Amino acid sequence: MTNRWVILRHTVSKDNLDGLHFDLLVEAGDFCRTWRLPIIPCVNGPCVPALLQPSHNLYWLERDEACVSGGRGWAKKVLGGNFTGLTSSVENDDLSIDINSSKLSGRLEIKNGLCKIVSFS
Repeated sequence: MTNRWVILRHTVSKDNLDGLHFDLLVEAGDFCRTWRLPIIPCVNGPCVPALLQPSHNLYWLERDEACVSGGRGWAKKVLGGNFTGLTSSVENDDLSIDINSSKLSGRLEIKNGLCKIVSFS
């Protein structure tokens, strides 16, 4: 089974970087499991905090950038691709999937509120 994932840069507005963070969205059926990241983890780099967020709409997998509803800022896609592996529909912190894109590939893992990407080698 191949599904989609994206990392969105989320800011206060299109031209204002206040509140900068990144949202990792992973397709899980008819919604996206979502985590808030302070930075994008580097392959084989240190873990970064990952805070589970409410599920997001699949809409965000198909947008390059857009205004976030409710006056909650601006989101712009910075990375995205496909993944293999299972995602539970249960909203818990843990995740382990193989991601692939033109810019980033590896095993993406979230455990105990920490996210890392490990190369396939």
